[in-house]
This record gives sequence, C-alpha cells and structure tokens, in this order.
Amino acid sequence: MSIATDASTSLATEEVTLANGLSCEVPSDSPLAKLLKSQRTWVGPTAKERLGILRRAKSIAIVGASDNPARSSYFVSTYLLSSSDFDVYFINPNATEILGHPVYKSLADLPIVPDIVDVFRKPSDIPSVVDEVLAVGAKTIWMQLGIWNEDAARYAESKGLTVVMDRCIKIEHARFHGGLHLLGFDTGVITARKTVR
Repeated sequence: MSIATDASTSLATEEVTLANGLSCEVPSDSPLAKLLKSQRTWVGPTAKERLGILRRAKSIAIVGASDNPARSSYFVSTYLLSSSDFDVYFINPNATEILGHPVYKSLADLPIVPDIVDVFRKPSDIPSVVDEVLAVGAKTIWMQLGIWNEDAARYAESKGLTVVMDRCIKIEHARFHGGLHLLGFDTGVITARKTVR
C-alpha cells in the first residue's frame, strides 16, 4: 500500500506493530517508523527463568572471548572460572590460550555441546552465531549486556533456542547468589547462608 502526496509521487509504507499489539501502516521513511523500529518489543526470560537457566547449566562457551584484561569478556571469564562451578570454554579464532585454558576456533571445535553459549559479538554478527549454536545443538544463547538483535532473537526462539539478550551472565549469576554490589562487583561477603549454583 502507498500514500499519494500528489499525482506523480507516492511514498512506500510499512506495517509496524505497536507496544499494545495493534499494527498500522506508516510511511517507511517517517520519523514515527524510525522510532518504532528502534523500540524494543521482544521480551526475554524472567528473573526466575534466568535463574533456572543458570541452575540447570553445567557448561558455558564464551564466543568472542578475549585475552585482553581490558575487555568485558575477560572480566566475565575470570569471574566464571573463579566464582562458579561451570565448565568454561573459550571461542576465538585468533587466540590459543585464555586464562590458562585452551581456546577453540569455533563452537564446532568444542569437545562437548555447551549448555549456554555466551556471546560477546556485535549485534550484526548474532544471526551467524545463532546458526552456529543451532548447528552444534546447544539449547541456550545468552547475549551479553549491550547486545540486542530482535530479529535474531525471534529467529532463534522459532528454532527452539532459549534466548537471553542484553544481560551480563556474570551480573546475573552474582545477583542470584548474593554477591552483587550496586556496581556489579562481587562483594566478597562471607555468609552462612546456603547458596545455589
């Protein structure tokens, strides 16, 4: 459908879905269409569901792992190795060792199928990572804080994957285990309270 502005010109329109679930057609290049495209409509697992994902998991593969201490993937890797019971595997085609552990070139090179694939890649790379996750048979893809790709998330869900997006696995794990400071760091508090993995 198009909207005519005069006898010789017409603007292309597109159907957009509003937050209330209703849809309408708007000019494709209008500010409203751009705003609606930028708004997030995908809703991921609840806190209780994320806790369940972490409790059930035994292994995590980190795609985009880095040996650079200034990178967030290094910080998260350090936390997971020191503060969790997860078997952690690193994926990076350009590294051979991170934190004393071997690095694999791709998910397909891993000796196991990881329970969670934690991703540190730019949003435009997520569709290809989803394909890799599906190919190896992993069940959960977890995209780190700042990574958002709704189309990839919906596609992954349509293929049966559990998707967590724009959440730090370190922060979530620490939050569920009583060790999270407001700044996202482990508090180091010693407690007699029984914690869950």
